Amino acid sequence: MAMRVVVFVDYQNAYRRARDAFHNHNADPYSLGQFHPASLGALLTGRRNDPDRQLQQVRMYRGMPDGGMEKRAHSAARRQVSSWTRDPLVSVTTRPLRYPRNYPAARAQEKGIDVQIALDFAMMAVRNEYDVGILMSGDTDLHPALEEVMGLGEKTVEVATWNPLPGRRRFHIRLAGLTANMQPYCHWIDHAAYLSIQDETDYTLRRR
Repeated sequence: MAMRVVVFVDYQNAYRRARDAFHNHNADPYSLGQFHPASLGALLTGRRNDPDRQLQQVRMYRGMPDGGMEKRAHSAARRQVSSWTRDPLVSVTTRPLRYPRNYPAARAQEKGIDVQIALDFAMMAVRNEYDVGILMSGDTDLHPALEEVMGLGEKTVEVATWNPLPGRRRFHIRLAGLTANMQPYCHWIDHAAYLSIQDETDYTLRRR
């Protein structure tokens, strides 16, 4: 019987970590660091060499700029989400960004994304909507959700992160109180694999 794989991606976290791992924040265009969700899901599903694994869904979570505050960024985000959801395997959950009173001196922040990912990761496991849950995020606020699903003893819990270029910092999830052999399996995505799923589209440009 096929093992249903669902991939949960904290997009802004994964995007920023991709730039940390492979790009130059100061020199490279903002489009570098993007990736195709469906390609990421296929990559992760196939990495364990288990023919019984079948990609069920890639769930993308991201903040959405306000159209009045950031018209160009809002339009770009909408185009990106539209591109993602052309693949029926991709589901997107958005939350409005929160703008501080001193914006734009202070940056807008995501609000509620980590809570939504944690809820979905846990509740979909309880509802038996996946057999293998793979989380891509470096947010420590998501650790309780991983621990909760691991505690069920019925689901395979894994994490994914970028394997950076030499000399750059590595980020990945490690759960406190667990020995190395008890940690969730980590999919380290190296530069070559990243290039195979990279999306260099400039979504700020309107397509005819």
